[in-house]
Amino acid sequence: MIIKNQSIELETVGEGVQRKILASGGDMMTVEVHFKKGAIGAVHTHPHEQISYILAGSFEFEMNGKKEVLQVGDTYYVGPNVPHGVVALEDAIILDVFTPQREDFLKKA
Repeated sequence: MIIKNQSIELETVGEGVQRKILASGGDMMTVEVHFKKGAIGAVHTHPHEQISYILAGSFEFEMNGKKEVLQVGDTYYVGPNVPHGVVALEDAIILDVFTPQREDFLKKA
């Protein structure tokens, strides 16, 4: 499977937050999430494992009530059902990898 990024439209999923579902198949999926400065990815949980890579900008990342600033090139891992969220400190982009796939995202795509 080859996915051309420029062929995928950004989907608005919150105030100042848009995403593109990139490659997905088997038990994995990748999602590119764009944040405007000040946009919030509210603290939430899900049963999926998640690894994220900061492609652009910076975020205040919160996991289990602890906060840390993450910048371009930083990554994080979130286990199943662990509370986590972000606040964009500037315009920023995260690449999320989920396993299993986020079926809730695919239903909206």
